[in-house]
Amino acid sequence: VSTQSTWEAVVSTQSTWEAVVSTQSTWEAVVSTQSTWKQWYQRRVHGKQWYQRRVHGVKAGMTNYAACYCTGLLLARRALKKVGLDTTYQGQTEPDGELFENEVADGDEEVKNPLRAFLDVGLTRTTTGSRVFGILKGAVDGGLDVPHREKRFPGAYGKVPGDDSSKAGFNAETHRKYIFGGHVADYMKQMEEASEDKYKAHFAKYIAAGINADNMEEMYTKAHAAIRANPDPTEKKAVDPASFKKSFAHKKKMPWAQRKARVQQKIANILRGAQ
Repeated sequence: VSTQSTWEAVVSTQSTWEAVVSTQSTWEAVVSTQSTWKQWYQRRVHGKQWYQRRVHGVKAGMTNYAACYCTGLLLARRALKKVGLDTTYQGQTEPDGELFENEVADGDEEVKNPLRAFLDVGLTRTTTGSRVFGILKGAVDGGLDVPHREKRFPGAYGKVPGDDSSKAGFNAETHRKYIFGGHVADYMKQMEEASEDKYKAHFAKYIAAGINADNMEEMYTKAHAAIRANPDPTEKKAVDPASFKKSFAHKKKMPWAQRKARVQQKIANILRGAQ
């Protein structure tokens, strides 16, 4: 009885272990699929946005808050130009980080209302200072009418826990600093002082493009001006489909007689091994 109980425990443990291995394999497959999807999304979606920002002068740092602001600005100027409202609604031509809204002048009935849009963040976490709000700010400063408040922009702060006399507020100067990449410039200075080798490795693309902490704001200022001057997308090059080279070859299907002979050979090898 004792031996039988022990054997049942071993079988139970083996079943549990197989379930764990199966679960682990499934999880690894999910993680692999997620990584592949993330890589595809970055290549297909972000790749085009990065290219457009490079055209307008942003040479490095394609994923920070300042670059997202440029994306929103480009979106707004391009959309308004398409509907013929780019000259009517210029937006905030000199970003200062303050709350800004595009409104029709009182008493002016001939001017059309600003083009209204709504921010759909999807599954993005709406934490204070999130880059998605950089896109929002760029779109508003570009001339779009997007309902929003300043409490999620960089520079917003809440009440101090335990202090009833404290008040929530917003520092526009901090927000402006993020719009022009000032937070990146501060990090560059900090890392350069701490470790020059680490600085050269971490900011290699900035260094190759000739960008440092001192001319960071100048780069984004020129990018904003370039976007406003010409927000049109670059012309697509005409490609001849006949010029494409096939990078794969289809395997020729094996005839039935050859498949049958192959199976018989495998059976013969098995029987020969059993003897």
